[in-house]
Amino acid sequence: MSQLLARFAARSNDPRTGVLDDTGTHSYASIVRGAVAVGTALSAGGRVEPGDRIALLVHPGADFISAFFGVLLAGGCVVVLSPLHPAPETRYLCEDAGVRTVLVSAPMREHGAALEGVCELRDLATLLETPAGNADARALADAVAESAPALQLYTSGTTGKPKGAVLTHANIGVQQELVGQAWGFTERDVLLHTLPLHHMHGLAIALLTALGAGAAARTRSFDAVAVWEEMANATVFMGVPAMYHRLFLAFDAATDEERARWSASAKQLRLATSGSAALPVTLAERWRAITGTIPLERFGMTEIGVGISNALHGARFAGYVGLPLPTVETRIAGEGPDHAEVEIGELWIRGPSVFAGYHGKTEETKKAFAPDPNGGAPWFRTGDTVTRDPSLEGSPFKILGRTSVDILKSGGYKLSALEIEEVLREHAAVAEVAVVGVSDEAWGERVVACVVLRSGAGCETAELRAFARERLAPYKVPKDILFLAELPKNALGKVVKPELVRQLSVLPSPTS
Repeated sequence: MSQLLARFAARSNDPRTGVLDDTGTHSYASIVRGAVAVGTALSAGGRVEPGDRIALLVHPGADFISAFFGVLLAGGCVVVLSPLHPAPETRYLCEDAGVRTVLVSAPMREHGAALEGVCELRDLATLLETPAGNADARALADAVAESAPALQLYTSGTTGKPKGAVLTHANIGVQQELVGQAWGFTERDVLLHTLPLHHMHGLAIALLTALGAGAAARTRSFDAVAVWEEMANATVFMGVPAMYHRLFLAFDAATDEERARWSASAKQLRLATSGSAALPVTLAERWRAITGTIPLERFGMTEIGVGISNALHGARFAGYVGLPLPTVETRIAGEGPDHAEVEIGELWIRGPSVFAGYHGKTEETKKAFAPDPNGGAPWFRTGDTVTRDPSLEGSPFKILGRTSVDILKSGGYKLSALEIEEVLREHAAVAEVAVVGVSDEAWGERVVACVVLRSGAGCETAELRAFARERLAPYKVPKDILFLAELPKNALGKVVKPELVRQLSVLPSPTS
């Protein structure tokens, strides 16, 4: 039996608030009823086979949750679509996943029109009104195995075409339990939820963890001023670095009265987290200045959920992601044929939350795993270069960057782009920065810093390079600095560095 569904079905008669969305307040009982209606409608006439991919193009809120669990109760596997995706990408995801049916909510109908002729489009409102008869959430949950596919999430595509990572009911159920316990979720919590739901962070790590604990979720689109205001009614906020950056821009533009009120609201949160990208130390320390503590940073991926986390209580260190969660094993693997454990290397992870594989991509799945040198279970290769700091309590992990784009090989040295970015970000004129390596005959990779300046600020290349030289070893100082109006980003605000490198390749050589 799926523990994920068992927890949900146990709320069948729960009158407490499960979701507050733009349409109002919704009890757990009403959300479960909606899910049973959707599951019953989908199952009618045997239209859904176990594991069938059913896509959701649904506005965040109570209806999304009913649709999500309704698909699972019918035995299907959810594929979440986003209105942020252009029509060709939406079609690609549906075709790659083999989606035959898409559930569409009213606000998404225009976007869903792009799928006409590709998939069957079904109106979610109609499904939610389907008489469920004697159908019972617990009975439907009993029929779904832990090993069944529950969710197919697409990787962010920062290194190529998105791949569909298949997560089983067991994967998500374990993640609910691990994160819920590590971060102290209870029925008394209210999660202020502004993350997109087509990503692991927004759906499984944030929303499903809260629901698994019986907490309430306030779902809304991200608006910095509104988020500051709504923190007063929440206990938990989960964000990404780009959100914290925008929160501080709004804070700086606010009146003294607003700042005082917002500071008080943020201080009463019992937990603020950051994920999906490394949180710059400057942003972490800015949050500390306002609230007295830094955000809880953790390491996670589509394929594993959260694997490593800073402590809820106790020491947190800016720039570090903490220690492995219970049941999660880690290894820092070297590049040699035996992949011996080293001080700086690729992070390997294994445990019950690791995904089942990439849909329809057997070879890609094989490449994602490495055999255990000692004959144990295989390891998932995260593609992130990490180290641990024994001088800090517990020897927490530090992410040095994606091996493919953040670890640069220049002039015989291995450099961390994140370290260089952290230094440049300390300059008063710098709002955002991304450091990449561009192919160079002399250096192997030439270190290039792409900088977005703060509004109204001015800075010359020579000034910024001099600033870097005072704080970095000579071989780490960017050879080129390019000032841009904006950086290319994905839906979570993460800089898409391959796209940045592509853009640089067609531009005239920047001024050194």
